Amino acid sequence: MKKEKTSLLRNGAVQTLLASLLCILIGLLVGYIALLLINPAGANGAILAIVENFMTYSKSTAQLRYFGSTLVKTAPLLMCSLSVLFAYKVGLFNIGAAGQYVVGTGAALYCALGLKLPWFLCLIAAILAGAALGAISGVLKAYCNVNEVISCIMLNWISLYAVNMLLTLVKEETSPYTYTLASTNEGALLPSLGLGALFSKNQYVGLAIPLAILTAVLVWVLLEKTKLGYELKATGCNKFAAKYCGMRERKNLILTMAIAGGLAGMGAAMLFLSGFEQWQCTQSAVPAMGFNGIAAAFLGGLNPIGAIFSSYFIQHITNGGAYVDKTMYSSQISDFISALIIYLCGFVLFFKTALNSWLDRRDEKRKASAEKGGDGK
Repeated sequence: MKKEKTSLLRNGAVQTLLASLLCILIGLLVGYIALLLINPAGANGAILAIVENFMTYSKSTAQLRYFGSTLVKTAPLLMCSLSVLFAYKVGLFNIGAAGQYVVGTGAALYCALGLKLPWFLCLIAAILAGAALGAISGVLKAYCNVNEVISCIMLNWISLYAVNMLLTLVKEETSPYTYTLASTNEGALLPSLGLGALFSKNQYVGLAIPLAILTAVLVWVLLEKTKLGYELKATGCNKFAAKYCGMRERKNLILTMAIAGGLAGMGAAMLFLSGFEQWQCTQSAVPAMGFNGIAAAFLGGLNPIGAIFSSYFIQHITNGGAYVDKTMYSSQISDFISALIIYLCGFVLFFKTALNSWLDRRDEKRKASAEKGGDGK
């Protein structure tokens, strides 16, 4: 007896990919319409500039250099994305990735600039700081039943102002920015591994990029191929059933938030230990990196491997706003398009349901026509 062939469109991964692509296309289309409404004359050039990003440069050396810079900022975004999706897979919504990213920044930079520690110790300090902050939300959830969204939001702002105060100890005297690593402690800079030479001697390209990709693979293995991953997801589905089965549900909730926080803290270290940015000690808004991680996680279908590509796309579009003609449009138009794509990600489940309903109707019609053909014979 022959097995019926299952349509490729019924594959969950294929459906997620199609849904994500649809979100991107609709987001770009609505963004283009907005550009037309603002100034029709430059709409075509603006949308092309946003999509092309570094490809707007004519020289290949410039393209490679700015491509490298986009990858440098993709690495921390990917880590924040992994932080969000890891918690979500276990039934928790880690909106505190932004705060965990902030404390990771504070720990990494203070260890590098204040204590003059080498890069690997600064990286570990950032991971531990993010994990500690995430664990606080986990403890409140496990023992006090405090919703993790509420505790995470509160901790985001506490973290921001605490780190601002801490890093004033290592800031420049004439500016609100922290000292540069290159002039203060070169040993705290992440190794380049020779990767910078591949991107027209971009000094910021280094260990962070392959390390972020490796981490994404390890997260996928942990969640999908290990006993611990199974227990964490089981706890997220139903903590009472997990407890009945002998799983330590409270420990699993705390561990989940700690791992999620550690990933976000690691992402902060990847950016600031590359020397790409300095921290502004008068900053009054939580960095967008943590919140953009939510977008990248959902656009990637809550899959660690998908998050690699969605993180790059979000960062690519965000950077593309810098190439828009400022006399016609604000550079924040790219953030508007990203926000549209994020919003549309909420309809991924609706798209999958609609697609499955259409496939069911199609299969029923085919089956009915086949039966009619058989009766005719």
